Amino acid sequence: MFLEALGSALLGFALAWVAVQRLTDRLPARGRVLATGTLGGVFGALVTHGALGPGHFLATLIGAVAVAAVLLSLLVRPATRRLRRSAAA
Repeated sequence: MFLEALGSALLGFALAWVAVQRLTDRLPARGRVLATGTLGGVFGALVTHGALGPGHFLATLIGAVAVAAVLLSLLVRPATRRLRRSAAA
């Protein structure tokens, strides 16, 4: 379980690092993004390991990356902030 947690934390951190490099203007502070990716990976590993049980190392890492990606996607802001007015007004 320790290797799964460590691997999932590293994968979550790597995913967050790539997101910070590519989407700098659309994400909040770098530390928050890196922490979210890392903790999302560990949480995803915990949930996947709990659902599948021991012995599913690769599936646990895939679940960790999936949860980390979902949490990172929640941090992305829209590219432009246009004020839309309704036609009725």
